[in-house]
Amino acid sequence: MAIELAKKGMGKVSPNPMVGCVIVKNGKILSRGYHKYFGGNHAEVEALKKCKNPKGATMYVNLEPCCHYNKKTPPCVPQIINSDIKKVVISIKDPNPAVSGKAILQLNENNISCKVGILPNEAKKLNESYIKYIKTKMPFVILKMAYSLDGKTKTKTGDSKWISCGKSRDIVHKLRSRTDAILVGINTVLKDNPKLTSHGKGRNPIRVILDTRLKIPFSTNVLNGKSKTIIAISKNSDKTKKEKLKKIGIEIIELPSKSNFLDIKKLLVELGKTGISSLLVEGGETIAQSFLREKLVDKIMFFVCPKIINGMKYMKNAAAVKNISVKKIENDFLFEGYLNV
Repeated sequence: MAIELAKKGMGKVSPNPMVGCVIVKNGKILSRGYHKYFGGNHAEVEALKKCKNPKGATMYVNLEPCCHYNKKTPPCVPQIINSDIKKVVISIKDPNPAVSGKAILQLNENNISCKVGILPNEAKKLNESYIKYIKTKMPFVILKMAYSLDGKTKTKTGDSKWISCGKSRDIVHKLRSRTDAILVGINTVLKDNPKLTSHGKGRNPIRVILDTRLKIPFSTNVLNGKSKTIIAISKNSDKTKKEKLKKIGIEIIELPSKSNFLDIKKLLVELGKTGISSLLVEGGETIAQSFLREKLVDKIMFFVCPKIINGMKYMKNAAAVKNISVKKIENDFLFEGYLNV
């Protein structure tokens, strides 16, 4: 229940973790709480505020409560101690060095027993971005790609709309709303002129554009102000254009480059400094290959779509594969389908 409550903060609390809390006494739930937004009360405090008599109760929480002071809100541990909670059940320790194990020690020293390790895999998956970010100060990178059954991401003329179906695109739009930032290369911007928004599925992510030579037109959709835009450029880019972009609110990050490729690891470090803890990479094959080559991808989301493109000029002319079935064979997937039905 605490883990499900924590999910309500998805896309709203970054770079903080998603946390839910349930307080129970004599088999009865007294109160619930979750971290609703960055800078707001933590889950434990939310639950304690709603609890009339927490004395002797057990608190369930999916992440070790905080005990440090160098942040927006007061630490939770003193408030737990003052509430006379008897026991705290915790999914996982907080990987933050300022907390990890210290909160449990403080609780134990104040005669509050702690049990750690309940549903740890679920708790780690829920806060995978936070865990990566807090350990490395770099964002958790999700590489999303959609390709046909014959391994194409676009037709021979560059047409890529739409390989995936509407429901798949809805999933991606929701993912954008839950991710701090989305990244594409300048070729995607020039070819498709995308908005890179959540399309009404939630808050819009920060937009990050890889543009080595600063080719971006001022009329493009990613400069429309609907969300913050960051452009990563090489250090020898057009200085006049760079200053004009800054004046309209665009953030510029200058990076070292080699053979026309920007240093994307350095970019991740710079994005981490701004508090971006998760990054959705949606660029084309070149961008994907760059991230994979540098071993900077933490998670993949590949949509395999029932089409055979096979040299077609336009996506609408791709052959549709019908009656699809998928079988898992050890670590492989066997796709079966029919073309002439």
